[in-house]
Amino acid sequence: MRIGLYPGTFDPITLGHIDIIRRATRLVDRLVIGVAINRDKGPLFTLDERVAMVEAECAKLTEASGVEIVAHPFENLLIDCARDVDATLIVRGLRAVADFEYEYQMVGMNRVLDDSVETVFLMAEARHQAIASKLVKEIARLGGDVSKFVPKAVDTALKARLGG
Repeated sequence: MRIGLYPGTFDPITLGHIDIIRRATRLVDRLVIGVAINRDKGPLFTLDERVAMVEAECAKLTEASGVEIVAHPFENLLIDCARDVDATLIVRGLRAVADFEYEYQMVGMNRVLDDSVETVFLMAEARHQAIASKLVKEIARLGGDVSKFVPKAVDTALKARLGG
């Protein structure tokens, strides 16, 4: 069984994330969405809220693809999380060249830590390349419409959290 791990903070999950998840299901038999705790980023949503959002959106993708998709909170090293869930493949989404520089360094470090885990990069579709959770939150905080960037349930959650 091919198990992949797609890590991120998913604060909140966006249509760009969902695009990567949907396409990653073509590569694996089981996809684990690693929801990083990452207190340094100061998430808007709690870990439980982010996991619930990921699970709700991924349930639709599981039904469509037939691939099991599960959310897995983690706070340890990415490579240790991959070992914890028996993943042999890490999926990373790329939006721009700036993403690649950081990801390239991470792959190099992860290869030293465990060369049995491969990393695959998926480019976001053109219409999703500009979407970043950080920008979505900023637009929502300032009262802007983020419905083109996030699923409807996430849009509703953002409005409830930020009073929009």
